[in-house]
Amino acid sequence: MASFKVHMVPGSPFARAVCATLEEKEASYDIVPVAPGTMKQEQHLSRHPFGRVPVLDHDGFTLYETQAILRYVDRVLPSPPLAPNDPKAAARMDQVMGVSDWYLFQGVANVISFQRIVGPRIRGLVPDEKVIAEAMPRARTVMAELSRLLGSRDYFAGAGLSLADLHVAPHLDLLAKTPEWAALSESAGNVAAWLERMVARPSMAATTWENAAAKAASPSS
Repeated sequence: MASFKVHMVPGSPFARAVCATLEEKEASYDIVPVAPGTMKQEQHLSRHPFGRVPVLDHDGFTLYETQAILRYVDRVLPSPPLAPNDPKAAARMDQVMGVSDWYLFQGVANVISFQRIVGPRIRGLVPDEKVIAEAMPRARTVMAELSRLLGSRDYFAGAGLSLADLHVAPHLDLLAKTPEWAALSESAGNVAAWLERMVARPSMAATTWENAAAKAASPSS
């Protein structure tokens, strides 16, 4: 039985970041599926009092908040390292992770990706075009800033993969599947190229919505 368990909704970009990080560490883990309609019920609230995902269980130690989970995994599984030692590179990693949580997800991914992909797939919702259009100016600002922060580097914190890349990529991979991506990536070619490299990584391929659902259905014994 795997010592890591990820309580999650398959398809969640936050949970995918955790799973992709565990994949990069070549760690064995199980996915414990959480049905979207049950996140506010007592069983899940006992794990996450705010009723969100993911939650990590590591040999009885439970932890929520994606950034905390990613940093914990990087500390307990130090190889390969996913946080730079250089203070400036580490600060850039932290900054990009904050941008992802507060500006990429809030008001962009949780609107556009939800309206186009998540809502229709999980709840059968019809996209609200007005809401999507209203989110586009913020989305353009976020993409411009991510492009500036990435610059000509291979990864957000420098030459090597970091937690920042694994945190951002799942959100942008969903966004890239929407009709809005063409306009958003038009002036952020470096981000689009970075995303292509990221989704080609085995860790990202192993953690797609479909593969996460399949893994959830077949826990290790």
